[in-house]
This record gives sequence, structure tokens and C-alpha cells, in this order.
Amino acid sequence: MEEVREQNMTAKRAFALLAFLVVSACGGSAETTAAVTTASTATQAAVTTASTTTQAAVTTASTATQAPATTAAMTTATGSEYLVSYTLVDEEFGTMMTVTVDGSIRTINSNALPDHETGDFPNSGNPNTISEQDVSYDFATEPIYTGAATGVRMTGVAVNGVKFEPGTAENVTCGTGETFRVEALQDIYNLGFDFNNAHVQPTGEYHYHGVSQLLVEAYERDGDLVHVGFAADGFLMYYSKSGVYESGYELAMADRTGTDCVLSLPPGDAVNIDGTSPDGTYTSDWVYNEGGGALDSCNGITIGGEYLYVITDDYPYVGRCLNGEVGAGAAGPDGGPGAGGPGDGPSGPPDLTRVAEALGVTVAELEAALGPPPPDIAGAAATLGVDVEVLRELIGRP
Repeated sequence: MEEVREQNMTAKRAFALLAFLVVSACGGSAETTAAVTTASTATQAAVTTASTTTQAAVTTASTATQAPATTAAMTTATGSEYLVSYTLVDEEFGTMMTVTVDGSIRTINSNALPDHETGDFPNSGNPNTISEQDVSYDFATEPIYTGAATGVRMTGVAVNGVKFEPGTAENVTCGTGETFRVEALQDIYNLGFDFNNAHVQPTGEYHYHGVSQLLVEAYERDGDLVHVGFAADGFLMYYSKSGVYESGYELAMADRTGTDCVLSLPPGDAVNIDGTSPDGTYTSDWVYNEGGGALDSCNGITIGGEYLYVITDDYPYVGRCLNGEVGAGAAGPDGGPGAGGPGDGPSGPPDLTRVAEALGVTVAELEAALGPPPPDIAGAAATLGVDVEVLRELIGRP
């Protein structure tokens, strides 16, 4: 049955991918269109896309794997077919996505509808209905590694046009000044996630907070690494089927502190925080241990001379920062660095440069630790290894 299901998925993927797969030669405008071939499950004869019983396979011309030098070796290593221009249309689920590679820019236009089944929305934990969007992103095709670990709200976009946004807006705030950001994939608070580790924003946009196995199954090939998305800095995002690449995050040892704490979700229930042990419910429960895993703090790693990001089954699932150069607007319509950044308040954002210098860290490291607004002071202090009261005083937060 598993083999039949995988064959059906392969057939569906071939119908969905309208193979524009165009490659621009270096310094020229020549285009190469990938060949799409289909074969019947009963025979190996070619059939038309009108047949719903056809087992399809997408093959690409040898020139369709040509890409900028940054990703060429990675293409060979992973067998990715999505480094060139392509259009994805899925009539069953309403997916419409176009990716255009033009020189140094990859432009993604999507209606943000996934090309696979989803859970039921609205549901008890999420009152929103999935609706078609009109989103566009411009990512670099020749990403520049900086190692700056720039904190972002939206990490990237899946190859099917659905964004990866791992953080949440929900938090617990305490009368003593602590803020604890609620993690998406935890068991205490019901945020309405479906079996794809995804749910819906008030705007109607469906988005992933972790890996979707349906996404992996739709795009996997023979190798271990499955190309599942494009990060906002231009590097590629993968999922390891073997799980061999482990993150370096681990639960903090010190108990949480904070009294008179209230959950942001209605009806604003009181939450017992003080003296409780970190268990992964809140982002600040996790600290990065350098050398604790194969992946860096942004869930990145260099393989075969190429830097890439790996989505993991454990925290942080999808990385919360990027180590490449992030251009203006690269994080998409929901904002990113510099758009409602950490520390924003009624009196404006604090001088993070001054704070970073006082702590002996970079501004990017400080931003990544604080997370999206409201800033997670307690979590940032734990991540940076500084006293929470010292950090609070420097930032000017109560």
C-alpha cells in the first residue's frame, strides 16, 4: 500500500508541475525547457495529462540543473529540480505558484495555498479560515554567508509557495517584567495546528511552523536530503529523512522566574511561572550549546562546500535566524529585521548597538536572542549568558 501511495504522489506531482524550468545561461538569455514525461501504471507508454491513472515522472534536461556557482554542487548532491524557473499549479488544492530566476534574483509569486491536504480550519485552537493570498518574495540566487545570525520572523518559503514562520505571537507576561514567548509545537497551549505542523493566521494565510511530512513526501527523491524550501537569505532549506543532522539546542537548567504572569490568549488566564522547570513550552526554555549538535544556531550546516539549512524534528524545527546576507524586504510581507524589530515600544526601539557593545555581542546576535516583538528578555538573557536584570536595564524595559 505504501508503494502505491508513493506512486500516486509521484503521478500527482507530475501533473502539478508545469515544467517551465528555464535556465538562463551565464551572460546570455538562452532558455532550456525541461522535458516532462508520463508513463502509465499498467504500461510504460506515454499518455496525456488528462489521464488520472497515469504514473508520472518529471525528468529535466541536463542543462536544467545548471545554476549559479553557489548552488551547482548542491544540485548534484541532492537532486533538486527547483533551482530554476518553474510554475506549480494544483487544481485539486488550488495551488498557484510561479518562481522566476533572473540573474541574481529568485522571484516567488504565490497564492500560499498548499499542494496537499490540510487539517480543518477553523478549529478549537485556531478561529481562522484558509484563504487565497497574493504574496511575492525576492531572494538572492547567489547568497552571501556572513555568519551574523540575523533574527527573522519568516525564515523562508517552501517549494510549494507556503511560508515557514516558526515563531508565534502568543506570550506570557509577568508583573515582575519577564516575557515568555509560547512555542508553536508544544503540548500546553492549543494553537490549532494540523498534522502538517501548520495553522492559519488572521489574514487567512496558511503557514508552516515545522516540517510537513506531506511536503517531504511530495518532493523527496532517492537521497537523504529533501529540498523543501528557499530561505530568505537565498540559501536552500532541506529536510533530512534520516534525521542525522541534529540541532545544538537543549533545555535550560535553571528554573523559570516571574510572578503575576498572564497569558496573552483570551481570556488572559493566570499562569504559574515562578520556580517551574523548562520543558520546551516557551522559546526561552531552549539554549544553544555550541558543539552540541551538527547544526549551528540557525540550524545551518556546510555540506560539500555549500551552506544550507536543515529543518529538524526537534527544536528549533525551522531556524529562527539566518546566517546569510538578508536584503531589505527579504523576509516578505510579514516583516523581518528592521520591521517592528526587537524592543519596539511606545517610545521607539532602544539603541541595540549600544546594548550589544555593552554585552560584548553583535547586534545580530542580540536581535536573534530577543526574537520578534515583544522582546523575550528572559530568554535572551539565558541565550546570551547574562543576568536578566542587567539586560532589562540596558534595554530600558520594565
